[in-house]
Amino acid sequence: MFRAGDRVGVAASGGPDSTALLVALCELSAELGILPAVVHLNHRLRGEESDADAAFTRELAESLGLEFTLESVDVRQAGGNLEQAGRRARLHYFEGLIASRRFDKIAVGHTRSDQAETVLFRLVRGAATAGLAGIYPVMEPGIVRPLIDVERSEVVEYLRAAGQAWREDSTNRSPELARNRLRHALIPQLERDWNPRIASALAQLADWARDEELYWKQQMQSLAPRYLRAQGRVLFCESRAMAQLPAAAERRLLRHALERVRGDLRGIEFAHIEQIRALTGSEEGHGRVQIPGVDVFRSFGQLRLSPIEELEGLEDRNFSVSLVIPGTYDIRQTRSRFLFQLRAVGEYNEGLGCLDWGRTPQPLWLRNWRPGDHYHPAGWSSQEKLKTLFQHRRVPLWERRHWPVVATQTGVVWSRGFGPAAEFAARPESRTVLEITEVET
Repeated sequence: MFRAGDRVGVAASGGPDSTALLVALCELSAELGILPAVVHLNHRLRGEESDADAAFTRELAESLGLEFTLESVDVRQAGGNLEQAGRRARLHYFEGLIASRRFDKIAVGHTRSDQAETVLFRLVRGAATAGLAGIYPVMEPGIVRPLIDVERSEVVEYLRAAGQAWREDSTNRSPELARNRLRHALIPQLERDWNPRIASALAQLADWARDEELYWKQQMQSLAPRYLRAQGRVLFCESRAMAQLPAAAERRLLRHALERVRGDLRGIEFAHIEQIRALTGSEEGHGRVQIPGVDVFRSFGQLRLSPIEELEGLEDRNFSVSLVIPGTYDIRQTRSRFLFQLRAVGEYNEGLGCLDWGRTPQPLWLRNWRPGDHYHPAGWSSQEKLKTLFQHRRVPLWERRHWPVVATQTGVVWSRGFGPAAEFAARPESRTVLEITEVET
């Protein structure tokens, strides 16, 4: 957790855990080679009591000859759950102290008892292994928890032996807070009726889960590139390949994908993962589910995961550009560039799927496919609707909406993937051909 020479900000609230941590690190500072100081965040939730906690930690820092840093924030302004808001405020404060290089590490006073409460709280709410990993002893960018293997009872015993006073937070007794009900009711009942060492058992579960998470994190480095392909924040994968994975690996890979798309996994539950797995279990037709922050769409054998806020409205779906030949056109909807070039017969390459410039009607437009569009592609036996061509080629629904075609006033003369219309396709006797090239931008 520490290196010799580290400047360590000890997050002291005035409570027994952080007070014990501060005193212990002062005693060990010479042995560890660290330079401790005191940091305190006043949440301003308890009025004069909060101010008294700040004054206590300041006096304790002075008595130990340590630098004292105080920050105040009105947690209520954040709205929502006050416990979560306070946690976010502390994390933001600690990360800022490290980012500013004022401290190399921030030490916080979470104990093994806190670990047990966290694991039990997440367990009863149905957390997966990631949640059961509980509180990490070391967290980026440099937050450490030296007391994570120490019971709260040992902390109190240590302080009493040292004759060191501490502060008690009155809210720690409030039954309105879920953590207090765990601490003062559920865990004592489990200790009394089921396992006198329940706290250790829960903390061991966290150790086990944390190692499992580390293993799967390493596995994702090889699994994700093999099964997922990215286009910005949107991810794609093959349904069949995902469905053939062991359930444990598929669930992990889907969680990894959701985290990449959303940025976090808050609010993602087991049921959400199973909804997506139900989609990957089928290849025919189409399916779609929306989970918090992510739109999951399966079309034929492909699965697409995209942020809901990036879904396009109907007003952004269509595009139409009047063409001047030769010319180059960047189309935002297709994320590609189209090059329209005239070639002499000697330069004609049948593989390019060109139009006979002398027989192609004018004017021309580059636009997206519209329902009802049809034409007779060169090499096909008859005229077909583009929708039928899409189904034959198994083109996913999300790729169809911006599918580019070149059209005249009377109909389609060229389409991506299907080439020129048979009536206007270049022939050996063509003198000048129109070559259409699409490149990604």
